[in-house]
Amino acid sequence: MKPYAWIPTLYFAEALPYMAVMTLSVIMYTNLGLSNTELAFYTSWLYLPWVIKPVWSPLVDQWRTKRWWILTMQVLVGGSLAGVALTLPTAMWLRLTLAFFWLMAFSSATHDIAADGFYILSLSQEDQALYVGIRSTFYRISSIFCQGVLVMVAGWLEKRYSVPLAWSITMLLMCAIMVGLAGWHAVALPKSETIRTKSEQFSLVRPFVETIRAFAAKPHLWAAILFMFLFRLPEAQLAKMAQPFMLRAAEEGGLELGTATVGFAYGTLGVIGLLAGGIVGGWLVSKHGLRRWLWPMVVAISLPDVVYIYLAYVQPDSLWIINACVFIEQLGYGFGFTAYMLFLVYFARGEKSTSVFALCTAFQALGMMLPGMAAGWLADSMGFRHFFVYVCLCTIVTFVVSGLVRRDLPSKQETMA
Repeated sequence: MKPYAWIPTLYFAEALPYMAVMTLSVIMYTNLGLSNTELAFYTSWLYLPWVIKPVWSPLVDQWRTKRWWILTMQVLVGGSLAGVALTLPTAMWLRLTLAFFWLMAFSSATHDIAADGFYILSLSQEDQALYVGIRSTFYRISSIFCQGVLVMVAGWLEKRYSVPLAWSITMLLMCAIMVGLAGWHAVALPKSETIRTKSEQFSLVRPFVETIRAFAAKPHLWAAILFMFLFRLPEAQLAKMAQPFMLRAAEEGGLELGTATVGFAYGTLGVIGLLAGGIVGGWLVSKHGLRRWLWPMVVAISLPDVVYIYLAYVQPDSLWIINACVFIEQLGYGFGFTAYMLFLVYFARGEKSTSVFALCTAFQALGMMLPGMAAGWLADSMGFRHFFVYVCLCTIVTFVVSGLVRRDLPSKQETMA
């Protein structure tokens, strides 16, 4: 079939399990009564598959076909969603749902590898450029669907049924969508690959070693690693606690919003702000170069965090004010995050650029995982007010690591090269 028949659905399917693991699990466990310490620690561990993804990406690249991996992982994701749904009403719901979220996370990370590889192998360079906007758009649509529509559906169901049943129904709905997409892709994905020989399938060590060598040969490596790992230190902690803060009762320091309200704030207005910031940031860098816009972007990703200090101390009742604060923070984050992603692209240029970029994203995931694990304990220990002050102080680290790499950033001419 033509690319337009499978590219939109493939990247819609790619975002679904990622958002289920990273966003829906946090909201679900908050409403099921887990403490901030517990939910942050457990759900941050789910980043691990994306941290170690480069280790088994050669296996996906050389064993079987990308098409086979895509279909298999989509079926596994569907089964994992069904597993979460069916174990929520049981006595061992926490252990069992976490086990299925782990399976979902590994399946999702593997699906990412296969889908991006399939996109490259199945399309000419001209078509890759033509459809890149479509794949990105449908990934974002899927994100809005998960963070917005599905969370609002879960909130609506919570008002009519118990919390476990509401989330069971929501997860079963996602399962049905994922299985349906897998069925469609079994028909729509072209069979454009050949299966490698056995000797080729098991030559997995050399590509990984070559990637490590190419990565280690990069100039100013330690400054780059510190930037990759610590640039998002404030956001790694804020993102893990922002939605629990919105959902917690007022006596716990939260805003006591309904699940549907939080879904609207982050899944619609928040995503719009994120996209707008990213689009403007990319356009400005293309005009003037990353080096010129680094400090404005660092300020943009750091300064808006203060809105959470305001929300924690004032605890406003107005949804207009709360939604405006979420929009401002996400707008700044989208603008500032542009600097981070473009640095990874620039750093990965050269030998084995695709594999080096995958290794960079592993440091990115690690930088989200480790601070996120401690975020819940810090929020419980300090209270939300002091926690958000602490997060804002952590932005000093963002400025420091940005200063370490600024001299190596490309000018306008180098960015366009």
